[in-house]
Amino acid sequence: MTTVETQNLSKIIKGNTVIDDVSIIMTSGAIYGIEGKNGSGKTMLFRLLSGLVLPTSGAILYSGKTLHKEIASPPSIGVTIENMGLYSEFTGLRNLQYLASIRKCINTDCILKAIARVGLDPCDKRIVKKYSLGMRQRIVLAQAFMESPDILLLDEPMNGLDESGVETIRKVLMEEADRGALILISSHNRDDIDLLCQVKYSMANGRLELQK
Repeated sequence: MTTVETQNLSKIIKGNTVIDDVSIIMTSGAIYGIEGKNGSGKTMLFRLLSGLVLPTSGAILYSGKTLHKEIASPPSIGVTIENMGLYSEFTGLRNLQYLASIRKCINTDCILKAIARVGLDPCDKRIVKKYSLGMRQRIVLAQAFMESPDILLLDEPMNGLDESGVETIRKVLMEEADRGALILISSHNRDDIDLLCQVKYSMANGRLELQK
């Protein structure tokens, strides 16, 4: 079983408390959701969990191993965080092939399936610069799913998607949870949280509270 735990996690930037004493435990096979307005601290929490930012205090543990101490980065993880970069002169496929070359654990066939799974044409020859906002969001989500990671950290995964895209990604998320993945999503849309998540949190001013 995969677990992700934070212990009294805090982040202070220029005297402002962005994440305030957050303690949670999450386990595999479930979807966890955080609802909160822009600026509530959701994205910073995802940056901390993904290892991109160091906490001011507290700890993050992946299956009992402390991030930045016992392990350098989270194992087997797929991440989307706002403003994720893509190579604008590459096709979506080429972008994902480049990312997949880092770990070398999947082949091009797996990448093509991931692109199709999020509702894009794997054979589309357009470069990313010519993608719509929704297409960019879908290809970013495809990179998170493509290696079938144990953990998915998805910050506002429905941003920029039309109704069809939202339904497609909701279906994929439920399939990933059934596969046994541990999934954490954030959203300012209460419907996404209510429909998908077994455990629901609300966030405001950097503090996380369990919804009853």
